[in-house]
Amino acid sequence: MRRSVLAFAAIAAVTFLGAAGQAPPQRLTPAYSDEQKAELDKISAYLNGIHSLKARFVQIGPEGGTDSGTLFIQKPGQIRFEYNPPSALLIVATNGRVYVKNSRLNTLDTYDLSDTPLGLLLNQNVDLKLNRAVMGVNDQNGMVTVQARTSTNRNNSNITMLFSSPGLELRQWTVRDNQGGNTTVALQSVEPGAAIDPNLFTPPQKAPRTARQSPAPAGQ
Repeated sequence: MRRSVLAFAAIAAVTFLGAAGQAPPQRLTPAYSDEQKAELDKISAYLNGIHSLKARFVQIGPEGGTDSGTLFIQKPGQIRFEYNPPSALLIVATNGRVYVKNSRLNTLDTYDLSDTPLGLLLNQNVDLKLNRAVMGVNDQNGMVTVQARTSTNRNNSNITMLFSSPGLELRQWTVRDNQGGNTTVALQSVEPGAAIDPNLFTPPQKAPRTARQSPAPAGQ
């Protein structure tokens, strides 16, 4: 998978941190203040209240390139990143598998959902206080930021999520990849509870190969 696909999958995964990879309830580090616990409870309730979602997104990659598209989520377990042309990418997660299609190259890569950052996504019950991926929360200037990591093996956060406050709504997230580059995704026209066609989560297929045209018989 190319770098930008990995980065986008990672940031999308942590948008809705779920139970996958979550430790059993225990004393956590860092220790949250009462205000931080209340903030994480509010964000958890906001995420748990979303059962479907549609939004437009604008993605700014590490090299400054910009892509856009539409995000579809249907809990549990289904998501679709539909990139606008000229991008040829389509990412669909369904039935425990992630499909990454490049229609320009006519390639289709598949991954187990639990083996990707998307394995953190799409659970019905979220409690950010008990998720070891979450490493901090701050409320300032009318925005709430949540710092998280894509793996509990990491010592530092590499994802920052940004929520509006006091009317909670996910606005954007930024991920730092293993090469030190930042990818930012901003959401627009967010529609929680949107009616979504289930066919959007059908696993994509590669285009069929066209047989080479047989040479015409001599004399024709």
